[in-house]
Amino acid sequence: MRRALAVATFTMGLAAQAQSPARVAFEVASIKPHPNAERQDFRYPQWLPGGRFQATVQLMLLVEAAYNLPINLNQRVSVGPEVMRELQVIYDVDATGTFPPGLAGNARADRQRLMLQTLLADRFKLAIHREMKELPVYALLVAKGGPKLQKADIPEKDCPDSSFGQFVASSAADCHAFMGGQGRGLHARAAGMSDLVRFVENWTQRPLIDKTGIKGLYKFDTSGWTPLQALPPPPEGAKAEDGRDFADVPTLFQVFARLGLRMESQKAPVEVFIIDHVEKPSEN
Repeated sequence: MRRALAVATFTMGLAAQAQSPARVAFEVASIKPHPNAERQDFRYPQWLPGGRFQATVQLMLLVEAAYNLPINLNQRVSVGPEVMRELQVIYDVDATGTFPPGLAGNARADRQRLMLQTLLADRFKLAIHREMKELPVYALLVAKGGPKLQKADIPEKDCPDSSFGQFVASSAADCHAFMGGQGRGLHARAAGMSDLVRFVENWTQRPLIDKTGIKGLYKFDTSGWTPLQALPPPPEGAKAEDGRDFADVPTLFQVFARLGLRMESQKAPVEVFIIDHVEKPSEN
């Protein structure tokens, strides 16, 4: 009986090892403090052919890329002042990894993020944990009358490999990626609702949650919008980023309404990322 139990336990252990995910990491990575930090000569995170990753950014931006967080931090992220000082240092990063054949779309983006998470843990000793908290949020819902969205001209299976879509699209051909922003509008060839809320959350000051239930990829071309936070009124005749009179620029609520969507204030459970520790990078 004991021998049978031991064999069973050993077999279960082998099965657990077989099911555990393989470590996903870059094969080589160079990390150096940027020599011209005062100029802040940023190069946003980008993936190049051959699995090469390059960036010249504050460390915080790498964390945001690795964990799919908004660039303009909101309540999703909690960072102490000492840790934040380290996260504001600018680094030049040049790394190369490999991807399984045929891996594309969201699966490729997930692997890219895992590679960055491993890099941050190994080289910067980044320690981060997650908690669920009930917070004020904006929920994106379908408006009365239904959505007014234009289907994308490309299916998911035909999407080309994107660069690093959660920040900006590298070209008009990218899928799951937006160009533009608050001042220039939303522009994407083929993006889903999760891509939309992730991008727009950079300007909402609170988490934005998709509750539309809408699936698939769509084309987006909208105008820019006014900031959500209260600001002093612009001088008469002031121009927006896209050249229009600032008085004619819609709110974000109006931009969504034109898409047959609505943004509603709610409270909801939100996954919060607490950054506990980070160090200067280890040697290359």
